[in-house]
This record gives sequence, C-alpha cells and structure tokens, in this order.
Amino acid sequence: MATTAAASPPFAYDSKIEGNIIFTRLDSAINWMRKNSLWPMPMGLACCAIELMATGASRFDISRFGAEVMRFSPRQSDVMIVAGTVTYKMALAVKRIWDQMPEPKWCIAMGACASSGGMYRSYAVLQGIDHLLPVDIYVSGCPPRPEALLEGLMRLQAKIEGEHSALAQFSLSAPTAEEAME
Repeated sequence: MATTAAASPPFAYDSKIEGNIIFTRLDSAINWMRKNSLWPMPMGLACCAIELMATGASRFDISRFGAEVMRFSPRQSDVMIVAGTVTYKMALAVKRIWDQMPEPKWCIAMGACASSGGMYRSYAVLQGIDHLLPVDIYVSGCPPRPEALLEGLMRLQAKIEGEHSALAQFSLSAPTAEEAME
C-alpha cells in the first residue's frame, strides 16, 4: 500500500540507527507537548460543575489525557472549561480571567447553558459564552456526562495537534529584517 505525504505521520523512525532516534518537525513536537499537558481553568458556575468534578475522580480519570492539574490561577492555565449558566453579572469576571490567561489558550463550553443559555431565556443570562469568548469545543448535554467532557477534551487535543504552533508563534512575535531596520 502506497502512502502519500499527507497521510504520513509527522515523525520518522529508522530501525537501522542505534540509539532510538526519532526525527520530527518542530511543530509536531510542540503540539504533542501542548496537547498532552493541558492545564484546565475550571469555571464551574452551576450544576455542570459537579460533572466537571466527577471527571477528575478515579472513575473517569481526566489524568489519562494530561489534564489532571486543575489550576485555579489563570496565569498557569491554558484551557478554560466554562461549565454552567453564565449570567451577565458573572460574565465580566469570566472575561477578566480569560484575559489573564497566557497564549496559547483554548475554551471548552460545557453544557447547554454555557453553549446557548440553556432553558434560561431571561435578561440576566448570557445566551452562550461564545458572545464573550472564542469557544473551541462545545460539549452538549444538561448536564453533560463526564464521558462527554472527556470526548470534548480529546477533540481539543486533536485540534491542537493540527495547529501550526511554532511557525505562527515565531512569525507573529519575531520582527522581519525590514521591520528591525525601521
């Protein structure tokens, strides 16, 4: 079976070379590290927070995916899990915490209330956290089961794996030679 360049894995292994050497691209190595060491910032705002806590327990074990380190400091987190109903009164605090998180950062909207306001069609409830933050993954349910959150986490890992992290980061931060001369 012939493989194409698009279907080939992002790494190569030559069994004839002694010492277990693996060749890879910088993007692939950085994305592999990022996807396997997600540090969630839990924003448990309602009943979905109970399911979020259950995901960290031994039965579901979120640590299998490298996300067991729940950080309650936004400066040490890279994925925000918004679990529950977001009111307008709480929205400013959620936005402030999101702004304090370092780049790269991702957001998971967990539950119907975080995704679309849920059953609350009132003046006090934000009709979806995507009006406030860029959401990467939506986890449906009211409340969603821990398995659904783990599925959302795996989808986020797949999304991170496909990013062009190093090239985008270096091209945005490093000035070109022409910009340096000006």
